[in-house]
Amino acid sequence: MEGIKIKDMIVTGFALFAMFFGAGNLIFPPYLGSLYGSKWIAAMLGFGITGIGLPLLGVIVMSRYEGSFDNFAGKGGKLFSILLGSLVVLCIGPLLAIPRTGATTFEVAVKPFFPNMNPYIPIIGFFVLTFYFSMKQSSVIDVIGKLLTPGLLVLLIAIIIAGIVNPIGAPMPPKATNSAFASCFVEGYQTMDALAAVIFAGVIVQSIKAKGYGKSSTIKITMMSGFIAAAGLLVVYGGLMYLGATVSFMSQDIPRTMLLVNIVADIAGDVGLIALGIVVALACLTTAVGLTAATGEFFSKLSKNRVTYLQVVTISTLFSALFAGIGVDGIIRFAVPVLVVVYPIVIVLMFMNLLSPVFNDSCRYAYMAALAGTLLVSLYDGFSAIGVTFTLWEDIISLIPLVANGFGWLMAATIGFGIGLVVDRIALAIKGSASCV
Repeated sequence: MEGIKIKDMIVTGFALFAMFFGAGNLIFPPYLGSLYGSKWIAAMLGFGITGIGLPLLGVIVMSRYEGSFDNFAGKGGKLFSILLGSLVVLCIGPLLAIPRTGATTFEVAVKPFFPNMNPYIPIIGFFVLTFYFSMKQSSVIDVIGKLLTPGLLVLLIAIIIAGIVNPIGAPMPPKATNSAFASCFVEGYQTMDALAAVIFAGVIVQSIKAKGYGKSSTIKITMMSGFIAAAGLLVVYGGLMYLGATVSFMSQDIPRTMLLVNIVADIAGDVGLIALGIVVALACLTTAVGLTAATGEFFSKLSKNRVTYLQVVTISTLFSALFAGIGVDGIIRFAVPVLVVVYPIVIVLMFMNLLSPVFNDSCRYAYMAALAGTLLVSLYDGFSAIGVTFTLWEDIISLIPLVANGFGWLMAATIGFGIGLVVDRIALAIKGSASCV
């Protein structure tokens, strides 16, 4: 890695970790650990694939395209790329993820100490800071990587170590009866980190280029920063899930944020709650800043700067502050049907791009059929999540293997790709063109 400054790589890796590690990453691991108890390792494996593996894969894939989402999603066509990109950015931006950061900050960092406070008072303060740090596009990565992440990591690790040294108890018997791996694989969607990866990569790449690095070095730094972020996520996720697995006082209907508060209070008392409040504020703020910057970058570029970066950031911040008032659990319920539609499509696109050196762009029907198969199942799952079912559609979906385990979209994509590949070969043979493989 000649010519690459190790400091730049570490700062960028810390920044990427902080951008990924936000509200969902704090509240979901202990919740899932408490549900699956002694099966927490299987739960961690499922959650880790979607919460760590897929974001890392997304960063690696996007580094090859220098952060260009158009190139990443282009196999589905130009309109598909624009629509999917806009939906992904809205999900990780003002529609779901950014409001959740503000709501989580209130519920974990403020509400335990000031239970009667109007939530919009701290939420507005939170988003004023988000706006301030997001205004200067070029400085976002350095602000996150140099100033906010070290404090976040130190406090998180201190809480985890305290929980291991002075444990609440041994891992409890599982409270949930379904598959720990499959269930937590789907729960990992709620972090939205795989979606964030394909957008964050653009922010990361632009930041690295601004330091004077060429294409080859930019790709290397982006990939290595992904591994640094993944290592940090693995340590923190594993620690938080283990802490959750030792909890005996958890009930199925306890809010996820309150479970986290109760765990920390049991481990470290009021001092721990104060530390947790600081951790949550830092984690959520770093993520909100990164997401807001990514939103501004995407839509200003999409509009060819007819809507400026600062204007997008302003609109995003205002909407996020308003929507945050419905609370974390309300945002999670709203997110489920959206994420079960979008997530599988992004995952399939990641693997398509990995396969592109083997199956070139002439395999047009194969890629289109794989996406169509994925959408067939993921749209059905999205409608089912809001209680809407269609008998004929359900009958068709039930014929696909692994549907009952939540992986029907994967089989549908594989089957669609195979059928499309046959069509491609026939079409190319008729034209007298070379094979797409």
